[in-house]
Amino acid sequence: MNESEFTARAEAALKAIEDAIDATGADIEIARSGNVLTLEIGDDARVVVNTQAPMRQIWVAARSGAHHFEWNGGVWRDTRDGSELFAALSRIASALGAPIVLRERHQKT
Repeated sequence: MNESEFTARAEAALKAIEDAIDATGADIEIARSGNVLTLEIGDDARVVVNTQAPMRQIWVAARSGAHHFEWNGGVWRDTRDGSELFAALSRIASALGAPIVLRERHQKT
């Protein structure tokens, strides 16, 4: 995947994350600054999602650790355990006190 393809897919993923969280109605504050999406859960929990163009990855940082996701031609997959990005974010947010299930509504291929 070239840089412009990565940028388009990663931007679509960040927008889809925002939309999916909004759709749940969960008490999660979302802040966006460029390629960094910050999710504030409760008073002291934060999840940071950002794009890493040189690596062609989306990174997620949370208390539970760091996760790196690569596009596999259909979805973003964790390079360590193979979990899908939205499933991983659902698991992370739920563990931090915001029990949600995130689904991408409009998958780009």
